[in-house]
Amino acid sequence: PLPPHPGLARRAGPAGNGPPEWMRQGVPSNVPGNIPGIPGSIPDGAEPELSDLPALPPHPGGGRIGLDRAIAEHLVAVGREEPELVRTALAVEARGGILHVFFPPLYAAEDWLDLCAAIEDTARAFGRKVMLEGYQPPRDPRLLNFSITPDPGVIEVNVHPAASWDEHVTRSQELYEQARQVGLVAEKFMVDGRHVGTGGGNHVVMGATRAADSPFLRRPDLLKSLLGFWHNHPALSYLFSGLFIGPSSQHPRVDEARGDSVAELEIAFAQVRPDQPTPPWLTDRLFRNLLADMTGNTHRTEFCIDKLYAPESSSGRLGLVEYRAFEMPPHHQMAAAQMLLMRAAVAAFWNQPYDRRLVRWGTRLHDDFMLPHFVRQDFEDAIAELRALGAPLDAAWFAPHFEFRFPEIGTIPLLGMTLELRHALEPWHTLAEEPGSGGTVRYVDSSAERVQVRVSGWVDERYVLACNGVGIPLTRTDRQGEYVGGVRFKAWNPPSALHPTVGAQSPLVFDVYDGWTGRSIGGLTYHVAHPGGRNYETRPVNANEAEARRRTRFFPFGHTVGPMAAPVPARSLEQPRTLDLRRFA
Repeated sequence: PLPPHPGLARRAGPAGNGPPEWMRQGVPSNVPGNIPGIPGSIPDGAEPELSDLPALPPHPGGGRIGLDRAIAEHLVAVGREEPELVRTALAVEARGGILHVFFPPLYAAEDWLDLCAAIEDTARAFGRKVMLEGYQPPRDPRLLNFSITPDPGVIEVNVHPAASWDEHVTRSQELYEQARQVGLVAEKFMVDGRHVGTGGGNHVVMGATRAADSPFLRRPDLLKSLLGFWHNHPALSYLFSGLFIGPSSQHPRVDEARGDSVAELEIAFAQVRPDQPTPPWLTDRLFRNLLADMTGNTHRTEFCIDKLYAPESSSGRLGLVEYRAFEMPPHHQMAAAQMLLMRAAVAAFWNQPYDRRLVRWGTRLHDDFMLPHFVRQDFEDAIAELRALGAPLDAAWFAPHFEFRFPEIGTIPLLGMTLELRHALEPWHTLAEEPGSGGTVRYVDSSAERVQVRVSGWVDERYVLACNGVGIPLTRTDRQGEYVGGVRFKAWNPPSALHPTVGAQSPLVFDVYDGWTGRSIGGLTYHVAHPGGRNYETRPVNANEAEARRRTRFFPFGHTVGPMAAPVPARSLEQPRTLDLRRFA
């Protein structure tokens, strides 16, 4: 029970005073007094707008307006003694048998906690359950909070910051377990049986409890080190990401949007040195217009600095840097390994800044680093660099990430040779606006896919590896007799695609062509869909059915029988390691 309160207002019954009829039912007779209310004039289901409330002149002291007598005193001070004028309002509404309390915007954590305590006491006295909604509490380092938000296709969970490694591991494990108990997981099976992530991001927010303690504001060269290291090691950008990658994804690299971005980034890097005092706002000004996607969106980028130190708003001056290219992996230990990588990089570059020349990857970015062999090679090189700086990392800890990101399709032995087929990565193109959509709908073309073929025991002078009669450009690895190559093809034919006249190119028939005999000595066949033409209407119900669908699409035979024409050599200037079958449709 609360005394009359001049700073709060809620919807009441027709009389405009005391609790309405639905609130009086079951209320003990010995409960004294209630919060005086203002008759509700807002339609059910609508939330009150601040613009609907009378405005007050600025507070003469410039401070916050509390919940007790500050509003009334302020009204008297400015000569407006109208008790019905309030600066903020508390709305209470019954929906579905539960009281929903809409919080007004408050400016101090103490006020927010006082209001919570008042609502709890009142709800306890009335014996009613309440649901809190409205404005969140003011930002305060003393308050820890987490949120669960519905997002398209996923449920977004923002956990509170962790001050130690053990604390983070414990919270991550608890999150996965609580999700499992309500039937939620961070993985799914596609219609063809492929095991992938849900698409939800495992974003990493790095900083400190107070903005002044943030390592990125104390040492701006730390952000420069992370940007340079990730740029020179593209495997870090693609190994842990989801299916949607490329310049129009949610986390594009700096060099994916514009061709001159690397040169511009180098100019910005030259303004940051470890021994130079840098004001906190300068870091935001240096990198804000570079860490953005092709449309200028500063949030949709690999490294997001929206909340580092933006001068325009207090919510943007938190000293935080968000890394967005991690997808939520299916197991909490895999998620912990991702966090360990980031922690190790921050610690290593704090002791020894990374100041190396940026690599001009060009078209190699979407050629080499779409294939698992080059991703693994580059990732092991990155781990070796971090180990040299004192980070106790081991590339073997990330083996589950490689198998999950690049699953094996099938392997066959052949006359002392071995042919292995694996899934590779493929960036998706954003298509043009559809007529009549008003510019609100933009489709992406996910019809193209890519696979990597790896051969060992290969005799380059005699054999040619072909896919659907076209020679695959093979690249020698650091192992004797081992070669790798990529095959890009159109897997299915959606209503809207980048090349609508190119049909689905399935199945893929791989032949080992013997140049001495003019025949195929063996090979394999990969079907993108069910080989019998079956159309699955639902996703697999479990891992066993998903594996059965995957196995159905791979044949360790099916090569071309009898004499065959010599495979047409194919090599692209933009992507020399990949055969693009769409050119031979």
